[in-house]
Amino acid sequence: MKRIKVAIVEDDRDFRELLQAGMRNDAGIHVIATFPSGDRFLAGLADLDADVVVMDINMPGTSGIDCVAKAKPQKPAMQFLMSTVFENPAYIFQALCAGATGYIVKSAPARDLITAVHDIHAGGSPMSPAIARAVVASFQGAVSPRIKEEQLTAKEREVLDGLAAGLMYKEIGDKLCVNISTVRTHVRSIYDKLQVHSRADAVKRAYPDGHKP
Repeated sequence: MKRIKVAIVEDDRDFRELLQAGMRNDAGIHVIATFPSGDRFLAGLADLDADVVVMDINMPGTSGIDCVAKAKPQKPAMQFLMSTVFENPAYIFQALCAGATGYIVKSAPARDLITAVHDIHAGGSPMSPAIARAVVASFQGAVSPRIKEEQLTAKEREVLDGLAAGLMYKEIGDKLCVNISTVRTHVRSIYDKLQVHSRADAVKRAYPDGHKP
């Protein structure tokens, strides 16, 4: 049986190694490369012979979405499975428009990720249930995807998504694998950049039409 050649692009070292270890347990998957950033991935793209790339969305430097947009024209047969913490409809649609074929949340069980890799290689478009619901809702007119124009960093966008989802600082920290003080630092930076003074105002500024992640 021909094994599926997989590359992983993930800036979180622990999660990257966790993904790699999980896929090593599947006889049908061969992890041929891992990259700690989108920039490193793009630098090695010409020599990369992967069937499927598991791509983090929010990374310092070149984002996962921009990586897909740049890589897909060069490697049209390469399939991209996006990986993210929050189910933000804006990111979903931007990733799909860039050329991604599947979308899975990082909280999904390891077996779901492995199944998604097999599905995407077989011609499917795997999505986590929450992601699929967001896609369906958009076609029903319930979601208006919006990409924020403010110059927030990748981590600040993730923290803002957590605020919009009603999560406490500790819950956001647990999701992003950072401590509460780091979350507070990100929140202060978000408030400064958006010129607001509260969670409610930040969410209102980021989602003026009321649609939240």
